[in-house]
Amino acid sequence: MNNNLPLTVKRTIELIGLMALVTVLVIGRDIIMPMLMAFFISIMLLPIYRFLKKRKFPESLSIILPILLVAIFVALIVWFFSNQIGVLVKDFPQIKANVTQHINSLSDWISRITKYNSADQKAFIQDKSDDLMNMGTSLAGGAAVTLSGIFVFIGLLPIYIYLMLFYKDILLRFIFMWFKTDHHPKVKEAIFETESIIKSYLLGLLIQITYMTILLGGILMLIGIEHALLIGVIFAMLNLIPYVGALIGNIIGVLLTLASSQEIAPVLYVLGVIALVQFLDNNILMPRIVGSKVKINALFAILGVFIGGTVAGVSGMFLALPVIAVLKIIFDRTDMFKQWGVLLGDERPAKSPMTFSSFRKKKPVPVKSGIENE
Repeated sequence: MNNNLPLTVKRTIELIGLMALVTVLVIGRDIIMPMLMAFFISIMLLPIYRFLKKRKFPESLSIILPILLVAIFVALIVWFFSNQIGVLVKDFPQIKANVTQHINSLSDWISRITKYNSADQKAFIQDKSDDLMNMGTSLAGGAAVTLSGIFVFIGLLPIYIYLMLFYKDILLRFIFMWFKTDHHPKVKEAIFETESIIKSYLLGLLIQITYMTILLGGILMLIGIEHALLIGVIFAMLNLIPYVGALIGNIIGVLLTLASSQEIAPVLYVLGVIALVQFLDNNILMPRIVGSKVKINALFAILGVFIGGTVAGVSGMFLALPVIAVLKIIFDRTDMFKQWGVLLGDERPAKSPMTFSSFRKKKPVPVKSGIENE
């Protein structure tokens, strides 16, 4: 791009480009999201692929074996959830009795503090149930379409992963050809750092799922909570979605505990154990595993999660953080987009840019350590 363009023109082009990118993501999410997921998984499988290549395995076999490992891992997860759902179905009569008791207790409490008696509450619940049934009927066709989309998504992943690993040198050459030769060292550095961050982040998430399942599920089993392992796995999986997942995991844990017990005390135990495990995860375990490589500020991490969820559902929420991290690596290495890298990062200037003009420029500045009061 011509560097002599007026600044307002450059910013206008950037904003138009941003809107065009979001539009493309919304329109082409069914094509783009499987490719993005395959890209991140293929980066994760690169060490295994390179190891097999060094051992003189044929290239096709070096790609297929890591994909089979991923397929086995996914199959084990599916088997576990199907097994746990079978246990829930077997316990359904007891669950129904527990839920009925909790609803009656709640109804009595509402009757004591409001003017609505049990008959009014039942009429209200019946009315809302009919509305939900009508809504469910109207959405049944959409659910079938979504389910078929999930199968297509899963079916395309191994194909995309195989082709990305097989043609990775072509893809790399394509990237280098976009830049002048004297910029290639920066491009190479960005590629290596992107690979390192993605591998560190995804491997950290796998380790996080493992230890959170063991910690949460194990502690809940020791104190006698029903479906403890299922609560542990669900919470660990949902925790992969930054910020939002933990809240949903808490709600599901409470609902499962309420459905499995006639008392309120187990719910408090579950919430207490979840809070303890989250404290250990956020302050001790995860920082040591992933470190501070993904330096994205909380504001844009949360925005990214919600935008990703709006654009592409759960997969978009899961991929939001690594995508933002990759964008930050690219922005930090280009003069034209360096300000966007600053916006996404968490390196707060030690002093206000309003009073120190040097902090308004595109160059590294002293940063604050930790969260301080202004």
